[in-house]
Amino acid sequence: MTTPWGELALTRFPEDPRDRLRAWDASDEYLLRYLAQEGVPLSGTVVVVGDRWGALVTALAEHRPAQITDSHLTQEATRANLARHGVEPGAVRLLTTQDPPPGRVDVLLVRVPKSLALLEDQLLRLAPAVHAGTVVVGTGMAKEIHTSTLRLFERIIGPTRTSLAEKKARLIFCAPDPALERPASPWPYVYTLPDGIGPASGRTVVNHAGVFCADRLDIGTRFFLEHLPGGAGGRRVVDLGCGNGVVGTAVALADPAAEVLFVDESFQAVASAEATYKANGVPGHAEFRVGDGLAGVPSGSVDLVLNNPPFHSHQATTDATAWRMFTGARRALRPGGELWVIGNRHLGYHVKLRKLFGNSRLVASDPKFVVLKAVKR
Repeated sequence: MTTPWGELALTRFPEDPRDRLRAWDASDEYLLRYLAQEGVPLSGTVVVVGDRWGALVTALAEHRPAQITDSHLTQEATRANLARHGVEPGAVRLLTTQDPPPGRVDVLLVRVPKSLALLEDQLLRLAPAVHAGTVVVGTGMAKEIHTSTLRLFERIIGPTRTSLAEKKARLIFCAPDPALERPASPWPYVYTLPDGIGPASGRTVVNHAGVFCADRLDIGTRFFLEHLPGGAGGRRVVDLGCGNGVVGTAVALADPAAEVLFVDESFQAVASAEATYKANGVPGHAEFRVGDGLAGVPSGSVDLVLNNPPFHSHQATTDATAWRMFTGARRALRPGGELWVIGNRHLGYHVKLRKLFGNSRLVASDPKFVVLKAVKR
């Protein structure tokens, strides 16, 4: 990536030479170009929210910015990209969306996230640190910036306008208004599950901002809950890509002797899963881990993996995440252990499972979804 601060060689995480997706886009370039051309002072506290793969903070590393992200993969990509360019450890402060934000922000740079709820949550968390002199600039591809996006900036920070589009990217300029009366944060959001979905019926769900289907049970998870495997007692179970943790919590409710590991790459998701689990007073043992799938889980140590894999990476449609989840599950499962997967029918996960496990059985289906089971031989 060419920037006013030099040429950068950037990669996503995990690094894969076959991956044709870049670790930056035109919106990153547009923002950096604007900062340099306008001479935006960067000597104060610079905070970058939503940096996808660390492109922004790597370019601005000499100004010692803080990065706030919901993504473990983003943090790992950022560490690798900073190290590749010889940036000393600690020059960039890596924070998660669950960490307290800096107490004062002089320059706030926002890479608009896919989730409007996550944007709302982060702006509300950062607003007290913003002052009248803070430079606030958002960036995103034009298709990612909507009227609702601009209204959020205006409602929480102050008067907002946009730039002309360049290479299908657009900037957002926001003038902080210290006198603005900001709304109370609605996050985390708590709701009750419907009846007729097995052990989780009528139970409580806690959703932090940005977690999939924040205000209701999505139809895919509902279908999965209706067809979960029965308890066998004393199993080690992984809710892989746990989201708000409702699937793993349902397993723990049905089988108090089970040890359930909740894993997701989203800090918001794992916080939601832990809150959901605790809100329901579930007996038994549970572990909550933010990480790259099943990396770090010992081989042959798991009896059951439950998975609803995502098929998007930001705006890109890809099956790479699902494939990595399936291969990680195969490694972590003991012989005879099972991977249960729910997915849209058109995604063809049965082909991947047969290739990897040598078997795949249809457990349940409806016009939209399939539940599949693969056994490690």
